[in-house]
Amino acid sequence: MTNKTAGTGSSQIATLTKVYLKIKDARAELATEFKNADKALEEKQEKLKRALLSYCKDEGLESVRTAEGLFYRSVKTRYWAKDWESIYKYVRDNDMPELFEKRLSQGVLKNLAESDELPMGVNIDSEYVLTVRKK
Repeated sequence: MTNKTAGTGSSQIATLTKVYLKIKDARAELATEFKNADKALEEKQEKLKRALLSYCKDEGLESVRTAEGLFYRSVKTRYWAKDWESIYKYVRDNDMPELFEKRLSQGVLKNLAESDELPMGVNIDSEYVLTVRKK
């Protein structure tokens, strides 16, 4: 990779960089404002959701239709591993690779690619990306 410091004749490049950074800062400011406003709304919505869930529980209801809309409660169950070694053993012992989702570790594959040990069936897609930082 070649690095170069723009000389005095490249004021157009310096201007493009300056404008890029101004836009980046403005977007960051907007994102922060949005996150703050969204968090406040999310907290209010969460409080209302707890009240509606409580109403369903207290009344023994699974769904409620009102003039304004319908709400219902359902059970959401999540599973996660607390002991990965036990999970790996279970998968090996029961021949159940389908227990895992189809997602590859990017870090492990990068290391394998750098040592020319990439497994068959893996595609690589590389592209140049641009990073602009303040000096």
